[in-house]
Amino acid sequence: MKLTKTFKAFFQSEKSGGLILLFVTILSLFLANSIFQNDYIAFWETNIGHHSITHWINDGLMTIFFLLIGLELEREIYQGELTSIKNASLPIFGALGGMLIPAGIFLLLNFGTATQNGAGIPMATDIAFAIGILSLLGNKVPSSLKVFLTALAVIDDLGAIVVIALFYTTTISFLYLALAFAVLGVLFIFNRMKVHNLYVYLIGGVIMWYFMLNSGVHATITGVLLAFVIPFGDGGKKTSSYKLQHFLHKPVAFFILPLFALANTCIAINSDWHEGLSHPNTLGIILGLVVGKPLGITLFAFLGVTLGICTLPKELKWSYVIGAGMLGGIGFTMSIFITLLAFKDPEVINFSKIAILLASFIAGLLGFIWLKLTLKKRIKNT
Repeated sequence: MKLTKTFKAFFQSEKSGGLILLFVTILSLFLANSIFQNDYIAFWETNIGHHSITHWINDGLMTIFFLLIGLELEREIYQGELTSIKNASLPIFGALGGMLIPAGIFLLLNFGTATQNGAGIPMATDIAFAIGILSLLGNKVPSSLKVFLTALAVIDDLGAIVVIALFYTTTISFLYLALAFAVLGVLFIFNRMKVHNLYVYLIGGVIMWYFMLNSGVHATITGVLLAFVIPFGDGGKKTSSYKLQHFLHKPVAFFILPLFALANTCIAINSDWHEGLSHPNTLGIILGLVVGKPLGITLFAFLGVTLGICTLPKELKWSYVIGAGMLGGIGFTMSIFITLLAFKDPEVINFSKIAILLASFIAGLLGFIWLKLTLKKRIKNT
């Protein structure tokens, strides 16, 4: 399978970004549990313009991350793996199973309790971390597996965005929401009129973000909506969409996501931290990510192929799909993001973050070992 230059650039930036995420997470946990603990945690809670630094990162900078996700999804739809139903159906089915089964496991343990709102937490996959772990296996990884995991993670993130919009919106101001969509409508007209000046869309995006922030719908949704009104054209290097996507790769991978990780993993781990792991909420997160993800992804992909809706590429064996499913259990960024929307109690948030970190570590380790063994076997047999 031949990979496009854009896909290769995306894969490389996510690979490097995943390794940096791992480093800053370890650093943040170390600082939050060192002699600098109070000052470090207090820094992220510092108020700037009535909001903490963490809040500005989560509601502001993360909008840029979602803009990049939207641009990547748009490219996959027009030129990549999602161009045809035949190509797109396998990762779509896999992503669907990878969202429904983990959420089902979580609700099985938490339905009717104060923590049932966390069902969206184990539904997410962290693209950067998943690709970062896969890249550690080197050139043994077939291109079909790279494409499958990337498409799966992008669709998964889109699903998480829909979940955020539908289930994690509390009170809605219809006036501000109408104003946000009015700006979106104007930008769509500019798109149809073939206005290619990026500044027009970026300024409009900032205005739309402000209205969305005040509407009650999470402001980061603006990023995805904006991506789809920026002119795509033929997808070439001179198009607005390509220029912006290419520009955003490095700032997102090397600045925004590491900053998000630093701000949201400054967790003070007490001596009794393990006691929280027996709570239905944390059990739901761990089982959802470690068991639910590979089970859902593999089962739904298998059903799709069995029913004749999907086709399994020649290079992509079922053992690799299982491995991709395990790596899909690395929730991290999106799981932490949804945790902050689902819960208000600091203790529940802390225990949830610990569960996410633990589950993501287990899922990443299992996925790496599984693929290392199956890919090694594949090399020997060829």
